[in-house]
Amino acid sequence: MSEWDIKKLTILRTLSERGTVTATAQVLRMTPSAVSQQLSNLAKQLGVPLLEAHGRRVRLTDAAHLVLRHAEAVFAQLERADAELAAYAQGEAGEVRVGAFSTAVPALVVPAVLALREAAPGISVRVREAEAAQAYELLAAGEVDVALSLAVQAPASPDADPRFTRESLVADPLDVALPADHPLAAAEGLRLADLAGEPWIFGGSGPWSEITRAACEGAGFTPEQAHSASGWTAILAMVGAGMG
Repeated sequence: MSEWDIKKLTILRTLSERGTVTATAQVLRMTPSAVSQQLSNLAKQLGVPLLEAHGRRVRLTDAAHLVLRHAEAVFAQLERADAELAAYAQGEAGEVRVGAFSTAVPALVVPAVLALREAAPGISVRVREAEAAQAYELLAAGEVDVALSLAVQAPASPDADPRFTRESLVADPLDVALPADHPLAAAEGLRLADLAGEPWIFGGSGPWSEITRAACEGAGFTPEQAHSASGWTAILAMVGAGMG
């Protein structure tokens, strides 16, 4: 297989554009002898004559024109590669992998993707749905570039890990459901700690169970789980019945 030297091909293309060795040397800031030597070496590498005498000048052979036709495709591809690399270096191209819990996808990820399409169409986004705690695991494993999770899940928090940078996106309030006739149902300034002695209803596992436990422990108590349910319809029905 012939050896294709990009630098020497550039010299050949410049000679084709400028017409003389002297003009080519001036453009490329080389000596005429260096230009001639490089083209002679290229001819040896390719195994075909590239120049022929034409009076006091030289002109490109048919083989040289054939080489240039193919070289132009190479130059065009390299120019595209340079443009893409420049865009990548400037943050205008590439792929971002996002790990997010289910409710964050429509609320935060999709609007961000739509905005990014307008601002930086060269950047693609790959979304992976994952439970809130798992998102940090994916981030640590290098499987995602950005993880959307819940700050209340303290055991998985990246605050102490120098590999992570954390940004708060939105504050999502947590509501407590009480039976309508509960003594504290109408209380103003109700604190979570005021409900420390109450029976609680929440799921046995999963993110919302973790959120409930973490929030209560943050208020200074461990919630007594009277009933286990993960669906809001079931939970609110039991709350309405005064079961927790």
